[in-house]
Amino acid sequence: MKITFLGTGTSQGVPLIGCDCEVCLSTDEKDKRLRSSILIEDQGYVFVIDTGPDFRQQMLRENVKRLDAVIFTHEHRDHIAGLDDIRAFNFTMKQAIDVYADANVDRALRKSLWYIFSEEKYPGIPEVRMHHISGDPFTVGHTKFIPIEVLHHKLPVWGFRVNSFTYITDANFISEKEKEKIYGSEVLVLNALRREKHISHFSLEEAITLAEELKPKTTYLTHISHQLGKHEDIEKELPPHIHLAYDGLKLDL
Repeated sequence: MKITFLGTGTSQGVPLIGCDCEVCLSTDEKDKRLRSSILIEDQGYVFVIDTGPDFRQQMLRENVKRLDAVIFTHEHRDHIAGLDDIRAFNFTMKQAIDVYADANVDRALRKSLWYIFSEEKYPGIPEVRMHHISGDPFTVGHTKFIPIEVLHHKLPVWGFRVNSFTYITDANFISEKEKEKIYGSEVLVLNALRREKHISHFSLEEAITLAEELKPKTTYLTHISHQLGKHEDIEKELPPHIHLAYDGLKLDL
């Protein structure tokens, strides 16, 4: 299984016009953070978790030729807004794309991208096959996904475990019951927004503490705002088994 980090940032972490912070002005490519998303390639199938506003740019950068499914963590715009751009894969693959989402995401998609679901369809609109997910494991292609329910303040968000890989974004609380699904992971991806405590995201210190508790072999931090600082500086502070992820990072598991 191959994992590619399509984006590791947040809407706060995208370079802003006129911004003169050290991250926005950095020449280090590891500080150029698009909205958080990952690409999974497994047994001939290709999936993405979340399609943020930078989805098209990410697909072009990684030269992705096919896409079999989209799996959504939650309904916030920085995680769903790019779904419109799957139309290019509809055209080249000549088929609808499977979309796995819970009821909250389904409602948000039907409201913001209503034309995809309209009974009167015009040529060229994105084509999807919707699949409802809950807390039960599900299989996409030949790959088993185990949903992990976390909280983004009061909003339920899905993390996912795939084999020995666990991906969690937009969280600041994980129950003991859901932690049981994470134990034994070789690789854990966990959000770490900034140094200061936040109402709905783990801080850097909280993410490190949780990683030490869950004890994966390696942890990568994602969903990073520019408030956290530059990649090179933060990486020096982290324990040997914890790393700051960056856009384009690839893992073979």
